[in-house]
Formats: sequence, C-alpha cells, structure tokens
Amino acid sequence: MKTVDLRSDTVTQPTAAMRQAMMAAPLGDDVFGDDPTVLALQARIAQLTGKQAALFMPSGTQSNLCAILAHCGRGDEYIVGQMAHTYRYEGGGAAVLGSVQPQPLAQDAQGQMQIGEIAAAIKPDDPHFARTRLLCLENTWNGHVMPDSYFAQACELARSRGLAAHLDGARLFNAAVASAASGQSAMARLRQIVEPFDTVSVCFSKGLGAPVGSALCGPSDFIERARRIRKMAGGGLRQAGLLAACALHALDHHVDRLAIDHRLAQRLAQGLRGIAGLSVRSAQTNIVFVDVDAGRGPALVDFLKQQGVLVTGLVGLRWVTHLDVDEAGIDHAIASVRRFFQMASEPAAR
Repeated sequence: MKTVDLRSDTVTQPTAAMRQAMMAAPLGDDVFGDDPTVLALQARIAQLTGKQAALFMPSGTQSNLCAILAHCGRGDEYIVGQMAHTYRYEGGGAAVLGSVQPQPLAQDAQGQMQIGEIAAAIKPDDPHFARTRLLCLENTWNGHVMPDSYFAQACELARSRGLAAHLDGARLFNAAVASAASGQSAMARLRQIVEPFDTVSVCFSKGLGAPVGSALCGPSDFIERARRIRKMAGGGLRQAGLLAACALHALDHHVDRLAIDHRLAQRLAQGLRGIAGLSVRSAQTNIVFVDVDAGRGPALVDFLKQQGVLVTGLVGLRWVTHLDVDEAGIDHAIASVRRFFQMASEPAAR
C-alpha cells in the first residue's frame, strides 16, 4: 500500500490538472510587476477577501513576517498568543529581522486570549515601553474554527486603542468550508470571517494543495510597504506565475472539496476513539490530535512508519488529512494503530 502521509496538509503533490495549469501559465517578471498570472492571482484573492490589494508570497511565514514588519517599526510590539504560529513557530523572525517585540499572552484550550488581558497588555504612550501597534490572531486554531464573536470583540478593542489587527489564515479556507451556513458559499463565508481584520495572510500550499505560496491581503498602501519588505526578505521571485497558476487552479477546484478532508478527519477520530491507551481530540476541520498513554507515543510513531503511516509528534500526535489521503488510507492508519496496541498487550496476556 502507498504511504499514508498524515504529517501535514503541506505534503501534497500537484495534481495532473494543476501541473497542466502551471505549464500553460503566461509568464513575466514579478519583481518588475509584469507577470500576468501573479497579477491575476493577486487581484483574485484581494477580491475574495474583500481587501484592496494582495501580494503573492513564497510562504506563510514570510507573509506573516512582512505583515508584522509593515504594521510595526523598530521598537514597536505586537500582541499574540503564547502558542500562536506567528510567535512560536516562525523562528522569531519579527524580533530578529525587524526589532519588533512580541508580547505573548496565554490562550485557553480554544486558542483564545482573554479580551481583558489583551486590553491590559496594550502599553501606555511612555518611553519606558515598546509601542503596541498590532494584534495577531489565527484561524483555524488546532483545527477548530475561531468564533466570529471573539474576532469581533478583539478587533474592536484593537481598533479602539489604535492598533491594527492581522489574521494568520494559514487554514482559512478550511475554516470557511467548515463554518459556512446552509446555502452560503465558502468564499462568501471566507470574506465574512476576515472582514474585521485590517490584513490577512492566506495559504495555498496547505489544504488547497498548491506546491508553494501564500498571499498577504490588505489596504493598497500597506501592500506597497509589504512589497518592499518582501524584496529585502528575499521573496522577490521572477517568473512566479508558474506557482501562481497552481494557486489559481486550487481556488477554482480545491476549495469545496475540503469538506472531504473534514469528513476523513472525523472518520479517523471515530476509529481511534475506541482504542484503549489513546485520548483523541478531534477538530472541526482536517486535524486530529491524539495523546498516547504511558509515554508510548514515540514507539507508536516508529511503528506506524514501518506500516507506511506518517504522523508528527511535536504536540501529542497530530494527524492531518488532505487531498492525497483517501478513505482506504484512513482505514489503514486506524488498523495499524490497533495492531500496535494489540501487540503491546500480547506479552501481558501470556
């Protein structure tokens, strides 16, 4: 059986149709601003998010970095969750490259910072303190869709205190598909989610299956600042239309199918729940977290690899469904986990 790679939704291979779209893309030089496919993608994603402009980026990490540095100057700070990607998992880029101080706050199990704690963390206008300029939030959070009411409260607080609000929307399309109301399109829902934010970063190389790329969306003057920062960060690509074509194809063909990934994640969670020794934390979208009793997580990861099933173990065990995983792959993963625990119990039975 082929390898069932559940480490992340970033491991997908371009589909045959996506490869054809890539090869057919008209190209220019994006550093000069004349790649027609990049321009088409930027116009498309700006329209979808309801923002004035957009900028194609090689990665979500660079997109978030450029956003923070375009919002904040040296000696400024941004408020962010203690476990948020923009603080914990992006190499400290804003501090290292931009001298922008993060002010991390505790989050609850749903990924929310307390509104009162956000307010208390905003510094007064005093030379003793960094200048608080930005609030960074994230959607989805560990596979869960963040509530609109929380975003509305947090962004209103930021606005009332003179802060901008940025959304790390690495899996924003998953959030939109999972939370769209009956009869509402995923794209309409996406625009609704991002409406309170000044800027948003969206990723094409996670759930949408493009090989590379994110986009930063926001006001036109902000995007021009971000373009200069992208150049300094080494993100100025030449014939980037090859990659933008994949993202355009994904927007046309891979958004609504995210519902399949979500159903497979639920199938996985249900199959694992009945196994003694596991604690399963399923999500609304395409990510399932599993805690393994008695410190047996590393042994389980190694065993699954021998069975052709790949998972990560950074925060418990994380299983992520995507367009290269099907029902048979999920069932094989469940059966492999059952086999591991059956083998572990056999000596005790004898």
